[in-house]
Amino acid sequence: MTESSLNYERVERQLASADIESSGAEVHGILCGLICAGRGDAEARWFAELFDEATAADLLVRECAGSLKILYDETRVAVSGPGLGFTPFLPDDDQALTLRASAVADWCQGFLYGVGVAGLPSDHQFSEETQDALNALAEITRMDVEHLQGAEEDEEALMEITEFIWVAAMLVHSEMVADESERS
Repeated sequence: MTESSLNYERVERQLASADIESSGAEVHGILCGLICAGRGDAEARWFAELFDEATAADLLVRECAGSLKILYDETRVAVSGPGLGFTPFLPDDDQALTLRASAVADWCQGFLYGVGVAGLPSDHQFSEETQDALNALAEITRMDVEHLQGAEEDEEALMEITEFIWVAAMLVHSEMVADESERS
């Protein structure tokens, strides 16, 4: 999986400076949901969700948008290209477990939102496997991060959850790509 060239904490500061209340993980989750759901205009739709035209000229907003454009480009290439796909944009492993777990929950929330606003046909039915994965992502958004102890088993569980969210996203993507090729 590809790592982003962007620093998570820097992007978090830029989002806050641009008055975007979502975390970097949630913002990336929204993008991944849009891309994996097959939204051809994912970048424009993503930016429309994050920014309003009234603040577009603001220097801090433009700086944030520049970083998010890099994140979009890297994510689009990673999801669509050969190889193992993308890495969820999350805090570094040296950050506190509760911060990282909270970011994982935020990413899942963003991903589900992105899939929801992607505008899938009303008659679209995900496979049972993909539906189960989406339901599991919804469960992850309700993870109780306050009771994590930072023990090795909590670290391992978070690593497994992080790997799972990647698998769930790629399930959505591969299903939507297969649907698109059937329609073509």
